[in-house]
Amino acid sequence: MAETVLRAGHEERRQVDWRAGVYAGLIAGAVFMMLEMGMVWLFMGESPWAPPRMIAAMVLGEGVLTFDLGVMMAAMMIHFVLSIIYGLIGAAIVAHRMGYGTAIALGALAGLAIYLINFYPVASALFPWFAMARN
Repeated sequence: MAETVLRAGHEERRQVDWRAGVYAGLIAGAVFMMLEMGMVWLFMGESPWAPPRMIAAMVLGEGVLTFDLGVMMAAMMIHFVLSIIYGLIGAAIVAHRMGYGTAIALGALAGLAIYLINFYPVASALFPWFAMARN
């Protein structure tokens, strides 16, 4: 996807940096997962493995809400595929049109919006076991 920008009387073509979108999604996904696992353990006194198990249950069903290496791998695949998709969307819409500081701030706001949408209306409708994670 290319964008033509008119600056100082001449046209400049910009390309979307898809690689940056993938990296942004992976970094944001890793940071979110580590924070979520740590906070569940520190503040709620629950297993730090609960969030990944809930993610795996989105595809594998409620029966996988127990610890298993295969379940954890499925959880990470789901989580990071979604993170990459969100990062690519951010790259296409936001990052190539503004400076880094503005893009980071807007990305943080988009991350908060994604969190709220995923944890409340989507999880309530499709994945009720996420209700316990809404703190």
